[in-house]
Amino acid sequence: MKRFLYIFLFLSVILPVQVVFSQSPQDQTFEILKNLDIYTDVIKELNAEYVDDIQPGELSKAAIDAMLLSLDPYTNFIPETEVEDYKFITTGQYGGIGALIHQQDDYVIISEPYEGSPAQKSGLLAGDKIVEVNGQSAVGKSYDEVSAILKGQAGTEVQIKVKREGRDLLIEKNITRENIKIDNIPYYGIVGGDVAYIKLTGFTQNAGKEVKQAFLKLKEKQAVQGVIIDLRNNGGGLLNEAVDLSNIFMERGQEIVTTKGKVKERNRVHMTMYPPVDLKIPLIVLIDNQSASASEIFAGAMQDLDRGVVIGQRTFGKGLVQNVVPLSYNAQLKITVAKYYIPSGRCIQAIDYSHKDNNGYFTKIPDSLIREFTTRKGRKVYDGGGISPDISVKPRKFSQIAMTLFGNFLIFDYATKYRQVHPEIAPVSGFEISDSTYTDFLNFIADKNYTYTTRSEQALERLKQEAERENYLDAIEEEYALLKEHMILDKEADIKKYEDQIRELLRMEIISRYYYQRGKVESSLANDPELARAIEILHNPDIYYAILDGTLIDPGNPGVVDPVEPKTK
Repeated sequence: MKRFLYIFLFLSVILPVQVVFSQSPQDQTFEILKNLDIYTDVIKELNAEYVDDIQPGELSKAAIDAMLLSLDPYTNFIPETEVEDYKFITTGQYGGIGALIHQQDDYVIISEPYEGSPAQKSGLLAGDKIVEVNGQSAVGKSYDEVSAILKGQAGTEVQIKVKREGRDLLIEKNITRENIKIDNIPYYGIVGGDVAYIKLTGFTQNAGKEVKQAFLKLKEKQAVQGVIIDLRNNGGGLLNEAVDLSNIFMERGQEIVTTKGKVKERNRVHMTMYPPVDLKIPLIVLIDNQSASASEIFAGAMQDLDRGVVIGQRTFGKGLVQNVVPLSYNAQLKITVAKYYIPSGRCIQAIDYSHKDNNGYFTKIPDSLIREFTTRKGRKVYDGGGISPDISVKPRKFSQIAMTLFGNFLIFDYATKYRQVHPEIAPVSGFEISDSTYTDFLNFIADKNYTYTTRSEQALERLKQEAERENYLDAIEEEYALLKEHMILDKEADIKKYEDQIRELLRMEIISRYYYQRGKVESSLANDPELARAIEILHNPDIYYAILDGTLIDPGNPGVVDPVEPKTK
């Protein structure tokens, strides 16, 4: 009976992925049954002979995960215990208290309660250290362990004790869990005086509808001369939501994306189905290297159809479609079933998961196989690796000192301290880090450990290692010591050199304590080069339409235009 159950379980897992093989159906069936029989013998012998007791469930999951890992990173086994987490990815909903948390030393800490969530309504604050949950100590527990306890069915209660900055006694909260819905749009508003800006962070259910509602509200508020859809750091989600988002700016019946798989039923053309909201308003889409999947469908479709200008950096390059099939015992299998193709006919998948190099690694599609396509108006675009922007803007990089202060939670901890002393602050647009606040921050970190290694120090260390390897370290030892001392002095000056960056991160973190995610996004727009470039182009219609006509060409980057110098087509 046990042998039959193992075979049944593995048949339910393996049969759906048989499309990756090239043998005949009869050969496929024989290979599957043969290897299932071998697997059954292995686990039976392990159970009978292995020196310690085995956990068949854990071994089976490890075997399945290893098998799927040989295909692509998007084909995943979802055991019953993780089904709710997967639903969150697609719906944006889960049962819980509604708070971001993170691990910091021995504590799991509230990073930010969602605005309007049970956590926020109960009075939990960012910076609260979770000490106890349902009568059990949470000190020393991992992020995953605490997160699993905090989640649960809506309507059930969880008891939490937290330690708060400036309080000696623990604070106890009895919180009733609710169905938490994470907004696809943390912020939307008017930028540049007359431009509608919408930040979209996901493509879960109703993402297209939410953008439509936000856009209409902004148009009702005042006359807008353009719209910016910000898809930076948007990893994608549901394909149909990308189509619905496109529908806001494209006529009904327009092809947006086509999926093509080995199974005939996977071959589908996805078209806009509803009346558009605005076919004329100038549109700009912001992207970066973390914009993926559904984000690439929308950005690529707007580019291919010459409906909008794309600004930023090349996108991630995920052109694969997944579907979920049910398995035995309430498990599920998320399986790659097709590739998607945007209107020009190109697939923007960057990694070829059907082949490996001589070292056994999957590789990017080589330049020699990248093909040229054209947009509706004849502009050149390419497949083989994401969406290249029409306007390429270098990503803004923060200094190592700024990122170290941020990554070591020193900026976070100071914001916690600041919130305890200041019950309220000015609106986002009017709040700045005063000189006295910045001085107080410097005093706060004076005795804290925030050491870091600069790129120059890393290069110097590599030089030392090479010198040791080639036996001439003695010859450079004096120069090495002088350089290292100079770098330490430079390091101490970094906190002054990059004061503006540190102030900016400090401002965003403090603002989030009062205005949550929407405040953090709004505050980040003040020093945003991609946004500034987008507003500049929308305020110059001749440049905007010349880009879409293909009459502005950047000779250093085929397919990417530069609004500085017009070129004849």
